[in-house]
Amino acid sequence: MGEEYLTHSQQDTLPTKLLLSIMSTPQIWFITGASSGFGRAMVEHVLEKGDIAIATLRKPEVLDHLKAKYPAPKLLTLALDVTKPSDITNAFNRAQEVFGRIDVVFNNAGYAIVGEVEGTPEETARTLFEVVFWGADRISREAVRFFREVNKPGIGGRLLNNSSMAGLHAHPGLGYYSAAKYALEAISQSLADELDPAWNIKISLIEPGTFTTPAINENNVKVPPHPAYTNPNLEANKVRGFLDGAAAAVGGDPNKAVARFYELAHLDQPPLRFTIGKDAIVFVRQQVERIVADIDQYESWSEGLGFSEDLKV
Repeated sequence: MGEEYLTHSQQDTLPTKLLLSIMSTPQIWFITGASSGFGRAMVEHVLEKGDIAIATLRKPEVLDHLKAKYPAPKLLTLALDVTKPSDITNAFNRAQEVFGRIDVVFNNAGYAIVGEVEGTPEETARTLFEVVFWGADRISREAVRFFREVNKPGIGGRLLNNSSMAGLHAHPGLGYYSAAKYALEAISQSLADELDPAWNIKISLIEPGTFTTPAINENNVKVPPHPAYTNPNLEANKVRGFLDGAAAAVGGDPNKAVARFYELAHLDQPPLRFTIGKDAIVFVRQQVERIVADIDQYESWSEGLGFSEDLKV
């Protein structure tokens, strides 16, 4: 773990030999969803920085070319399906056996469903939640346990949960994906607020906008349009068209994005929420303004609601 992970008070209290060892040792990153997109870009960035990557994915052979370039111990690839709790336990146990610690977990595995809420079969939506919410939740809980119980006391670690701007601003045509990311936002905030500060575990939600990754039009499930929503001017159909067309051309560079994620992991006091991408900033600000406007408009309706008060109309 790098020097940036330690506050001045922690550096003062750690034994000198241990502190020097921490400062000179490459960071160890545990990365899920490493086959493509942000996950793969993060693996490559971590390795280029001279750190160690534990790259987890359903088909480890996808990264064989990287293993040839970065032999052990720089890169460890592990089979991991986040819907299988035993896979998660085994992967973290293997990381402990090989390296003895993990400094950063990049919790990234996921995909999207493109389709109207009415047109999405329940089983399709539940399968998405199993990956995007429950899978990410399982990784989060195991990461916190590992940071607290396996890493040396007080060292802690960083958990980067890759959410989406859709986790703050739900998009038409991406209803269930947005809902799963909203749930990830909520559970991550609750977990972050539950942690004992003495553990030195920091959680950040990353909320990217549109970036040119396979998630735009390859790594997603497209549901046929619901027959009631065939009007091309409806918002869900506009989203479909955007994802199939302009999104890849206007999206940001994922390699530049993960460089910022890497910097985020080194902040002494990282934010709980890190919105990145110009479109994400616009959408999230619009959402915040909309919420505040609704509150302001109906604030007076909360007057006189006490048992001993007269309801004001």
